Amino acid sequence: MIRTGGTLLAATALLASACSARDATTATAADAALAALPRTTPSALSPYYAQKPTWRPCTVAGFECATMTAPRDYARPAAGDVRLAVARKRATGHGKPLGSLLVNPGGPGGSAVGYLQEYAGAAYPSEIRARYDMVAVDPRGVGRSEPVRCLDGPRMDAYTQTDLTPDNPVEVKQVVAADKAFAEGCGRNSAGLLRHVSTVEVARDMDILRAVLGDRKLNYVGESYGTFLGVTYAGLFPDRVGRMVLDGAMDPTLTARRINEGQTAGFERAFQSFAKDCVRRPGCPLGGPGTSPAKVGDHLKAFFAKLDASPLRAADASGRRLGEALATTGVIAAMYDQEAWPQLREALTSAMKHHDGTPLLVLSDSYYERDARGRYSNLMFANAAVNCVDLPPAFAGPAEVEKALPAFEKMSPVFGRALAWASLGCAYWPVRATGEPHRIEAKGAAPIVVVGTTRDPATPYTWARALASQLSSARLLTYDGDGHTAYGRGSKCIDSAIDAYLLRGTPPAKGKRCS
Repeated sequence: MIRTGGTLLAATALLASACSARDATTATAADAALAALPRTTPSALSPYYAQKPTWRPCTVAGFECATMTAPRDYARPAAGDVRLAVARKRATGHGKPLGSLLVNPGGPGGSAVGYLQEYAGAAYPSEIRARYDMVAVDPRGVGRSEPVRCLDGPRMDAYTQTDLTPDNPVEVKQVVAADKAFAEGCGRNSAGLLRHVSTVEVARDMDILRAVLGDRKLNYVGESYGTFLGVTYAGLFPDRVGRMVLDGAMDPTLTARRINEGQTAGFERAFQSFAKDCVRRPGCPLGGPGTSPAKVGDHLKAFFAKLDASPLRAADASGRRLGEALATTGVIAAMYDQEAWPQLREALTSAMKHHDGTPLLVLSDSYYERDARGRYSNLMFANAAVNCVDLPPAFAGPAEVEKALPAFEKMSPVFGRALAWASLGCAYWPVRATGEPHRIEAKGAAPIVVVGTTRDPATPYTWARALASQLSSARLLTYDGDGHTAYGRGSKCIDSAIDAYLLRGTPPAKGKRCS
């Protein structure tokens, strides 16, 4: 199955995206650098930095859990708090302790506590776990930390099945209605929190956690969106950066539109790699040996068109059928990790040859974090909430999407149309964005390792290069390969370079590339 940690999601039914180029019209905003906060803690925040959490056994054996508080609004600390869930696994070895290592899997909206307990706390290298206390905090609005709520299960089912390749004005209105209903649900059910789930606020929460844990510096591994969170921390608190790894890096200078464009191109690259692999395998449902990736894409598009007209049956307790929207999500979900390609081949074979949509539906549900009883985690709700407050919307309305369709379809003949329409949701968000694109230099920070994968579908390699060029102390580590993020995915070269940095503080050599 797909590892769910480290995904970069979008503010609507599908994913976010981007390109390294910038519009001239956004250059002024993007050229502004994030300013560091004063080194002295304001007196109004001192009680938060001095709090002493009560640790208790988690429901997952081997982990301790606690709750910490942070001001809901940093501009008005007296106006109320948010309660944040924290988990840790104590260092297991006898070597010199290295303090805490905070981990975040991305999203935005991924539960860091879940990631720690289900993956990092057991799968990180034993020497890392021996020397560090492994720690995670669910960001505000996420998981166990006052989660954003938007829609119940049946309404979310309807939302995820919205046709994102509308063929006429009636279907366009249905897309808009679905986005408005989603936004209205979030505004109705989480009104008090929506203005205060920005990445800047979460980064400030992380600094409180650093102090609560008793660490002078923050050691951190962030994946995908977790890189944006990490580099935001570095920009705000450069003197408090310890050993920081940003894997599957994002570029903070990009607008929402450019993010969407870049990821659209990224998923097309990933699909072409999958297509080349698939046709070399016996029984590939999209073509035989020698079939070009373009022709494979044509076959998949034709299959999606059939589903648009006539969804397939699926073994689903709620009675859902596999339509174009869910099938597209299922395919995209498998693009994050080449280890999921065999599962995707089997799912496509089941759907295209045996007319059973169940396996593709399983892939789609794994992406949305929907369980067999029709319950969704808050992943997609928090994802939208953070994305929509961090940046102004990619599109102001459907007319702008329609104007952009040729460009998106050129970037990805297979996914471009759906990903363009999936970028519309923030246009109807109930609160205005508080963030803008900006450079992050983090002058004075300790060396920061930025990791980029050359054929990463969700965070294109150009983003890693762009981030490394902004940071004053960055060291770019390149993985020449497929899949989203690189650490812990099978490259001994990548893993040994990152482990050496985390254990000894030695960053990779300049220009280091791995395969």
